[in-house]
Amino acid sequence: MALSAVAALALGGQALAQAGGSGPVKVGVIFPLSGGAGPQGRHVTQAIQAMAALINAKGGVLGRQIEIVSRDDESTPAVGVSRANELISAGVSVIIEGWNSPVTLAMQPVISRAGVLDITAISKADPILSGEGNPLAIRLNSSNSQDGAVIANYIANIAKAKRVAFLTQNDAYGNGAQASIEDALKKLNHAYEKVAEEKFPFNQADFRVALTNVRAANPEVAIAINANEGLGMPALIRQAKQSRLPGQLVAAVGTIAPSVLQVAGDASAGLIGADIYFPLVEPFASNPQNKEFVAKTEEMFKYTPDKFMALGAASLQAWAIAVNEVKSLDKEAVAKRIRGGTFKDTIFGEMSFEPNGQLKSKHYLFTVKDQKLVVNTGSN
Repeated sequence: MALSAVAALALGGQALAQAGGSGPVKVGVIFPLSGGAGPQGRHVTQAIQAMAALINAKGGVLGRQIEIVSRDDESTPAVGVSRANELISAGVSVIIEGWNSPVTLAMQPVISRAGVLDITAISKADPILSGEGNPLAIRLNSSNSQDGAVIANYIANIAKAKRVAFLTQNDAYGNGAQASIEDALKKLNHAYEKVAEEKFPFNQADFRVALTNVRAANPEVAIAINANEGLGMPALIRQAKQSRLPGQLVAAVGTIAPSVLQVAGDASAGLIGADIYFPLVEPFASNPQNKEFVAKTEEMFKYTPDKFMALGAASLQAWAIAVNEVKSLDKEAVAKRIRGGTFKDTIFGEMSFEPNGQLKSKHYLFTVKDQKLVVNTGSN
């Protein structure tokens, strides 16, 4: 108990120093920087750094500069918890995290108990917002339930498919994504048969046996739910093409980035998916805030930002706006401004959050042609 009291006093002192000091405001960032998702996690971290540079050039937060302190969660829950504790000890005012849902769910209660605001940029599992681990949860990426409705609408009303197969990552994210699609199909009263269901771990890269089973089921639509964009999803796309998988391959929302298409190559042709952000497509292309962000990211890192990078950057942007408006780094005050609030002039245009902390999103369907996303801007 004595040790706990000392630790609490230490953390309280750090928080007070952050709130009233004159030095930089530390922002913690936790994403995978190594392993299969390492390239994507590094890109998200770089995008947050680019946004920090833009905010700092305009005066920072509370008249102080933002300092990004990043850590590698290695796509492992236990490592994520360790890295979160490191950032808490370093005195960060907020932690922006979340590529893998199991990692986020493990970190949430640790960050919350330390009195640090926790913003999830990407992880999708529904318990991230509804669980008890973080009562002031905030998430920018679209939820599984939002995404499920979009994919279900494609299956029922566009493809009009009756024979549906699932290739699903076997964890909180993947199983939740599949359940949301099936729940949405029920709400649409769409009669279909689930002809195949193959589950796999996050780090799997060989899908030949699973695809053989799916091919034998002769689906009209096969839904690929794979968040391992550095390794798993490109491999699945290539192997689906090699196996001559029948029907239409559809990627779960938010699992296709330009980096996936670069690795998958020509095998990605004809792939269907959906997402919420495209840097060079309207309504984003003419948005001044987005143009500024894209230009700064290209200047600093020689890379055009994708959706994941935009979500990381927008997480910092919304937090900074809220801090400057409430004139405080206080966790509850800032969270109260974001949850249920609306922010103008952001990367995403006008951003509005549900009272539970979920960002409201508009989805756009796309088809892959020549390793590029061709967006149907009329889709929702």
